[in-house]
Amino acid sequence: MSPIIPESNDNVNHCREQQQEAVLELVHTIMHQYKSRQFQALRDGQHELTHMEAKVLGYFGHHPGATQSDLSRHSGRDKAQLARLITALRERGLLQGEADAADRRNTRLSLTDAGRAIQQAAQREAEILNALAVRGMSAQQQQALLALLQQVKLNLNQD
Repeated sequence: MSPIIPESNDNVNHCREQQQEAVLELVHTIMHQYKSRQFQALRDGQHELTHMEAKVLGYFGHHPGATQSDLSRHSGRDKAQLARLITALRERGLLQGEADAADRRNTRLSLTDAGRAIQQAAQREAEILNALAVRGMSAQQQQALLALLQQVKLNLNQD
């Protein structure tokens, strides 16, 4: 019978570091899988949206009358990139703009009826994918996972 050798602090710390790395690598892998499935659904759908187009439609669907600057602050995306996306969505008849009454330099954006229909279809696809992602988890497990991920986010937001 071989003697039990206590683990050194170096071994324990190394295992802990590996576990921490594995957790965040798994979060990254899951998001890659999720986005890949989402891109496929958007690409293969009848509306052929890009991921960012769907995000922009979703934002203005939830924030009608918001501005491009509002979207930029919310998303952290470059204003020039968003301007091109918004222009393309307006040209496709999915977004409409109206000058801000208080500041005519700002344009308040909202979905057109066609944009709303596409955004709702994309939302339904997202709901199907979300349900697939948590299939087999109880409500308590989902809540625990959500709390843990919120803690990770909080930790990363701290200085």
